[in-house]
Amino acid sequence: MSETGSGSGDGLVWLAVGLAIVAALLVTFFWYKGRKMPGPYVFRASRLSRGNLLFPTQVAVSPTAIVHYTPELFGGREQSMHLAHVASVLIDRNLFFADVMIESSGGASPVRCHGHRKADALEMKRLIEQYQSDHYGHRPAVPAPQERPQS
Repeated sequence: MSETGSGSGDGLVWLAVGLAIVAALLVTFFWYKGRKMPGPYVFRASRLSRGNLLFPTQVAVSPTAIVHYTPELFGGREQSMHLAHVASVLIDRNLFFADVMIESSGGASPVRCHGHRKADALEMKRLIEQYQSDHYGHRPAVPAPQERPQS
């Protein structure tokens, strides 16, 4: 009778070990899906904000484009916008986090992301404005039209 009692105890131990392994695999999977994109200026939303618990959204700002990436269970959703097409950057500061909306001048849907730190949202806006100034500041000047001499 003691063998039967220890057998059910071993079953509970194996069940607990199995559940721990499954939980560790799930945590590893969600951590892997939420890892930071490569690049120097990547801003990841907080997992504590709405809609970002399992798959936090990320925004990468580069001198040529803005990339909004949201991982999903299988794959992910990525939206990019060339810097020349950015019309405005709206920051909605809430109590804990900030929401960022980057509107396009080309009529495409705006980039909307929730749950960024307020400092990250301000840095995103600063970088976009700086890159736009650099982009348009180095454009060659268009010469003024010359008048034709009249005969």
